[in-house]
Amino acid sequence: MLKPKIVVPQQFIHEHPIADGEDFGVLCWNTQKLTETLKFQRALAHTLADYPCLFLLLQEAKLSAKENWLLPHWSYAVAPNMQTRRSTYGVLTASQYAFAEAQPRLSNKREGMFATHKSYMLSHHALAEGGSLLVVNVHAVNFVSTKQFSKEIDLIKTELLGHQGPLIVAGDFNVWSRQRRLRLLQFCRSIGLRQAIMVDPHLIKTYRQHPLDFIFYRDLTLQETAAVDTSTVSDHNPLYARFKL
Repeated sequence: MLKPKIVVPQQFIHEHPIADGEDFGVLCWNTQKLTETLKFQRALAHTLADYPCLFLLLQEAKLSAKENWLLPHWSYAVAPNMQTRRSTYGVLTASQYAFAEAQPRLSNKREGMFATHKSYMLSHHALAEGGSLLVVNVHAVNFVSTKQFSKEIDLIKTELLGHQGPLIVAGDFNVWSRQRRLRLLQFCRSIGLRQAIMVDPHLIKTYRQHPLDFIFYRDLTLQETAAVDTSTVSDHNPLYARFKL
């Protein structure tokens, strides 16, 4: 019952590509399935007012089947990891740029505690000068061995090796141990990713003193970062990064 269906919630209403030299904000947030609450929607609106973004990367998003939800003016696509009759749960990538392609993915491994998958989204966004920006929104599998975690990370790596051009990989990576953290750093080095270091790292969600949320990038100029204090909403704070193409 919890395994996602083939039908994936999505809305594509933008057509313009990303211009050379353009700058844009990215907000990455594990929402703890609170996306349909008024408290979350107010916090998101306030955060976007303070940190304008053209990309919104949510993990643990919840969408009701009967609602227009809270992003009527965004293009978006969802990679579900669970679906019920009433709701869809998963990662959501939203943008004010055109989607050239959106590819939802599901982890091979189920999590030991809940027997559910995790998901990630690959989205391509056309560049005006040719090529595309690839954005990868990840909620990494948890409650499995480090070996299984490594296999899932390798699946993502395989899909990214062929991409030539700018790249953003962000999300909740569940790297709550030294071994997982090292494996994630190896993954980043293998495809040339750099970490966007947050100005206020103490605001990043941690477990066992290990930060869980990250924004990585390649072939972009990092201009600004912030971890945003919204601790009264979700158990994670959003991460913000501003880039220039």
